[in-house]
Amino acid sequence: MRYFIEISYLGTNYHGSQIQKNAESIQGVLEKALTTVLRNEVALTGSSRTDAGVHARQQFFHFDHVEIKDNSQLIFKLNSFLPQDVSVLSIKPGKPDAHCRFDALARSYEYHITQVKDPFNNQTSHYFRQELDIEKMNKATALLLKRKDFQCFSKVHSDVNNFRCEISAAKWTKSGGHLVFQITSNRFLRGMVRAIVGTTLQVGTGAINLSKFRSILASKDRKQAGPAAPA
Repeated sequence: MRYFIEISYLGTNYHGSQIQKNAESIQGVLEKALTTVLRNEVALTGSSRTDAGVHARQQFFHFDHVEIKDNSQLIFKLNSFLPQDVSVLSIKPGKPDAHCRFDALARSYEYHITQVKDPFNNQTSHYFRQELDIEKMNKATALLLKRKDFQCFSKVHSDVNNFRCEISAAKWTKSGGHLVFQITSNRFLRGMVRAIVGTTLQVGTGAINLSKFRSILASKDRKQAGPAAPA
């Protein structure tokens, strides 16, 4: 049977979600926990990849296994085995040919910024002191919805067939000294969200204007865009 496992994690101590040979990953610790608890080797397929240090409130993997009789007991055992920064939220059966990556309709990211130094949020928010013009930043991100090719925001030497993405939402909001950038797309390129954030921060500080932002989008050149925001 095919099962979908829903997890959340704090990614500070991990080199991304995808398994790696010589580094700790979310997929790696989750596969180890499942293999130990189920006493069978389990291979996971992820819905997407995340960079080192990136967190997730909700991410999905799927795996194949004989029928699991008690999902709630399995969740309890897994959470007892997993480190404190990784949590299993649910395990549900799916169709045998269902795929958590190829059948996903959309993916959403949030990027958090605090303009007030806050030791309780230093792992989940980027501390950015400079004043920001949210209106101009939102005018810039609105342009993303009119584009299809985002090579200018992709890490160089990315092994992809194309740089096309269908962004359906992109917006900055502010509450007090806290800002959140929310973006939804059918897919994301490597480093894309952090590059967008870094570039729109330059718009917000006045380092670049909207005309320059438009030219960056048209350039298809990562060197033209701003630096990637921290993970």
